[in-house]
Amino acid sequence: MNRFGLVAASLLSVLLTGTPAVAQERIGEVSTTFRLMSPNDKVVVERYDDPKVENVSCYLSRAETGGWSGAMGLAEDPSRFSIACRAVGPVTIKGKIPTDKKGEVVFSEDASIMFKELRISRFFDQQKNVLVYLVWSTKLIDGSPYNSISVVPLN
Repeated sequence: MNRFGLVAASLLSVLLTGTPAVAQERIGEVSTTFRLMSPNDKVVVERYDDPKVENVSCYLSRAETGGWSGAMGLAEDPSRFSIACRAVGPVTIKGKIPTDKKGEVVFSEDASIMFKELRISRFFDQQKNVLVYLVWSTKLIDGSPYNSISVVPLN
């Protein structure tokens, strides 16, 4: 398969599989690199609410590239992040939670203009009765080993 065919097949697979929409809210940000004439590099803190598990929110800190390329959405954000998920009320599962080892992507967001995504996946540990959330990134050719996990106990 030529390069164009590979790119087209990848785009089609992303469009067909889709990812559930999740409420996202930016909680805050801090500047990490001063740039005189363009936006600073930042660490942002965002909240993602699990669409299938009521009262579970994941708080994610991640790097956001500044500069003019970042302001125009052309920069690639680094694959470095941290996650903390918490029960913020009585936990209620609203949908079917997969029990297989592959888990389920509960949120996905572009981390560059082409072929890189930040994802949050949920796994169910039946033995300990907990939900495990994993933040990680994908890239068409070369993914990143940087990741972080958080665990929410179920009652």
